[in-house]
Amino acid sequence: MATVIKTFYKNQDLLYKLLLIAVCSVLIVYFLPKSGKFQYDFQKGFPWANENLYADEDFAILKSEETLAQEREEIRSQAFLYFDYDEKVMQDAIARYEDSFSGVFKDSLVTNVSKSRLKDFGRDLLKDIYATGIAKEKPTFDASRLVYLKKGSEVTQVNLGQIYEADDVSSELQRRLNQSPYASYKNLFLQVFYDSIEPNVVYNATFTENAITAELSQVSPTRGVVTKGSRIIARGELVEGEALQKMISLKAKYETQNFSDSRYNWIVVGYVVLVVLALVMLLLFIRNYRIKVYENNTQVTFILFNILLMVLLTTAVVKFNPAYVYAVPLCILPLIIKAFFDARLGLFTHVITILLLGFIVPDSFEYFFLQVIAGIVTILSTQELYKRANLFISVGQITLIYIIAYFAFNSIHQGGVENLAWENLGLFVLAGLATLFVQPLIYIYEKIFGLVSDVSLLELSDTNSKLLKQLADKAPGTFHHSLNVANLSEAAANEIGANAMLVRVGALYHDIGKMNNPTDFTENQATGINVHDDLSPKESARIIIDHVIDGIEIARKNNLPDRVIDFIRTHHGTSTVHYFYMKEKAVNEDAVITDFQYPGPLPFSKETAILMMADSVEAASKSLKNPTSILIDSFVEKIVKKQMDDGQYLNADITFKEIQQVKKILKKKLVNIYHLRVEYPE
Repeated sequence: MATVIKTFYKNQDLLYKLLLIAVCSVLIVYFLPKSGKFQYDFQKGFPWANENLYADEDFAILKSEETLAQEREEIRSQAFLYFDYDEKVMQDAIARYEDSFSGVFKDSLVTNVSKSRLKDFGRDLLKDIYATGIAKEKPTFDASRLVYLKKGSEVTQVNLGQIYEADDVSSELQRRLNQSPYASYKNLFLQVFYDSIEPNVVYNATFTENAITAELSQVSPTRGVVTKGSRIIARGELVEGEALQKMISLKAKYETQNFSDSRYNWIVVGYVVLVVLALVMLLLFIRNYRIKVYENNTQVTFILFNILLMVLLTTAVVKFNPAYVYAVPLCILPLIIKAFFDARLGLFTHVITILLLGFIVPDSFEYFFLQVIAGIVTILSTQELYKRANLFISVGQITLIYIIAYFAFNSIHQGGVENLAWENLGLFVLAGLATLFVQPLIYIYEKIFGLVSDVSLLELSDTNSKLLKQLADKAPGTFHHSLNVANLSEAAANEIGANAMLVRVGALYHDIGKMNNPTDFTENQATGINVHDDLSPKESARIIIDHVIDGIEIARKNNLPDRVIDFIRTHHGTSTVHYFYMKEKAVNEDAVITDFQYPGPLPFSKETAILMMADSVEAASKSLKNPTSILIDSFVEKIVKKQMDDGQYLNADITFKEIQQVKKILKKKLVNIYHLRVEYPE
């Protein structure tokens, strides 16, 4: 039992990572579609690369979306319109006509014609107008469109143009009266009609739409059948037209069939294996190439959390509407990973995430191509994320790449850009704009996971910050030294491609421990009094060495990030306070060198190694009486060689070539600092 506990404790980091992968895999698979995955991958307009494909069983050929849309539109354009005809309104209108006729057609106004004949003529004209009905307003369809007039339980079929619109009744009455033998009585008739006529027909939009819906439901989604054993597509044949519809039909049949419990379980097992495989590959990449990230469980959790977040976000969008999948700002992922780690890890994580999303999104090849290209552009275009202009430029480039690639794919599929879906371009622009959310997201992640991005480093590099102002007030010499070291380190980091912002911040804070006892260090001894003259070499060495421990305590008290504290811990490595050691050895042959050594650890990165070189060189340069280019050259070489001989850079991932480049920059900068000029003969 004790052995098991010991083994568990020894491997707890690995077990945590495996548990993390298991949890992420379960969550991802849970949200994946559980239908079977079609075994063939095909793209419209591309040749069929596999062997001839034959049908294993009969299956129906689905109609294309264009064909179905055309059929639906034809049904809508030819469907009957339904109007409700109110006979009571007509009867009331005739009654009002008869009541007002006598009052308008007075005996003094009617001559040469029987009054009853005039009344009968007007009544017949009114009935004729009401025969097909009068509508207050009609829907805007063709006049020849067939209409059903519903008069109680009776239905009459007429054309839409036969139904009068209220605004047109006046002109129709005038036309008929002008053509009648009673044209001289037109104004009297119109007066009676205006007082009598009211609309009696209403368009029944609900009944019409229900009838259309019923007809649409009868539209068959298929046309014809592919019989068992017949060829679906031949090798080398272009996937378009009839062949494309057959492939789409076969894929739909496979993915919508009902699986037995056993087959469903195998599908889930397959998904789990593939997802776990992808996440394990990412973990192996981190272990082999980013060992510091691998050893930090918080950082590993952060990376997998972002992958999971993107998968869940994309899944939600696809379930809502697959057409909106390109509105998901997937390029936020490589930006965030690059902001906290580096570009290579950002791109690898991005590719793994896209591979997982291939199970979810439609047209997975196009999606993969677009997102990988966009991710590469994101990594290449955003060099300094803390500069807002760079982020806007990157967003513009990402959007442009999306649009260009979309144009290309549309040209391949459609043979032109006539049928370009312009709304997709809007989705690309939306995804680009949503990428700007990376800035507040970085801030949130810094607070949740305790990570440090270049944006935070930029804030820490402000010399007006509280801690640096304290350093300038209490230890002005140390502050000036730190500024010089920061400038040297930043230039060297830029030369070898290291994180210049990180090493600059580390240099600014590396000696803050000297604030506790500033006059114990020569750069702050303005009066010329050296306290070490009255101390033993061992005591003096202990005071000097303790500034590292004091610096770490001050940094933690002021909530400096661990990445910055690492520079405080490592800027002297395990080197020796040589001056006091030799002074002690002069009076005590048995002097123990470990009493005069810094506790370490050794520098473990390019940035911490650069700071060690720059700090040692800058501090020692103050001892040069009459510096010359040759003297500075040999002086830098001597200091760095001593550090290399002591093994100070063994744990740092810095090459010998890069060390040579750093030395070259340090020499150049020191020459500039001391303003060395060529000496001219008198």
